[in-house]
Amino acid sequence: MVLNRMRNIAFLSTYPPRECGIATFTQDLVRELDNIKLLQKPKIVALNNDDYKYDDHRVKMEINQFNREDYIKAAKNINNSSIELLVIEHEYGIFGGECGEYLLDFVNNLNIPFVTTLHTVLPKPSFKQREILKILGKKGKKIITMSKNTVDMLEKIYDIDKHKIEVIHHGVPFRIMPSREKLKLKQGLKDKNIISTFGLIGPSKGLEYGIEAVAEVVKKHKDVVYLILGQTHPCIKREKGEEYRERLEKLVDSLGIKDNVWFINKYLTKDEIINYLQISDIYMTPYLGKDQAVSGTLAYAAGYGRVIVSTPYIYAKEMLSEGRGMLGEFKNAHSLAKCIDYILENPDKKREMEHKTLKVGKTMMWKSVAKQYAELFITVIEENKKEGSLVV
Repeated sequence: MVLNRMRNIAFLSTYPPRECGIATFTQDLVRELDNIKLLQKPKIVALNNDDYKYDDHRVKMEINQFNREDYIKAAKNINNSSIELLVIEHEYGIFGGECGEYLLDFVNNLNIPFVTTLHTVLPKPSFKQREILKILGKKGKKIITMSKNTVDMLEKIYDIDKHKIEVIHHGVPFRIMPSREKLKLKQGLKDKNIISTFGLIGPSKGLEYGIEAVAEVVKKHKDVVYLILGQTHPCIKREKGEEYRERLEKLVDSLGIKDNVWFINKYLTKDEIINYLQISDIYMTPYLGKDQAVSGTLAYAAGYGRVIVSTPYIYAKEMLSEGRGMLGEFKNAHSLAKCIDYILENPDKKREMEHKTLKVGKTMMWKSVAKQYAELFITVIEENKKEGSLVV
């Protein structure tokens, strides 16, 4: 066994220019893996829904999301390639068929080992959703989850062997940034208390509760500015246009807080996201879905040591434990407002929360996270080769 040889891996995922959190996650991870000496530069098997063209040299193969035959064809092409390990970035909605079941055609025809990174773990899955993860857990070498709180669920609900489950944090890009005060001055926000929420916008984000909470807070704290950062989710925009955003804008008008709530309607670059996070005093996720097992936006906020106010979905409860932020109630603007008021009125507690969050955030930088992934990938490849050599 040659331990220092270059391993060849590929990712099955969405990928930029598709505007999707999983696409960005995969791009960030593979770029960091480029720096790992024992891996060849990772390749991408990209899922396409005909809305864009992939022109990145890293994309070696494409699967039409809605074409079942494409999944089988891609699996056979991978079997005949030099790829030693496939990494599946899993979210039900990015694969074709009911609950993304076309993915099963793919894994049933795949002869090389694979691992699966889960971007959603549902505590109350439908029969089909449960079966898909159960099969991925049975056929795959490892299941990677980003939240410790989901390990029990994966064992008890999805019957996945505990020894196959690995917990690796969502990664965060590292940047050396100017101070919060310097950036506020540059953005024309000197002496303002900044609350922010970023990401693709849609009704599940619960932004109306965040806006109503800010309306309550500004009665005492006139210097608050709430930045709602990001464009409407492309799928929602295609089906319903800007209906949700327009409803939020009307709510802001009706509450008389136009000076306190700013909409930045664009798809943000990573540098823009980090800049906005750096000027933020509080990061807020008023999400409605209590089953959300991971949030890339909340991970970014933790990575940069922001105080976080959130509703108590799975990932938030884990990330905000041990005094790293405050949890309000679902669909309760008053509850969120109380959390914001407490943080603004207790600067010492705010600094303490920032310190605790940053301590965890430093472990979430992509360099550290990619190293954990690389070690896991190499172990899986070598163990698979060892198993193969023992077959008579």
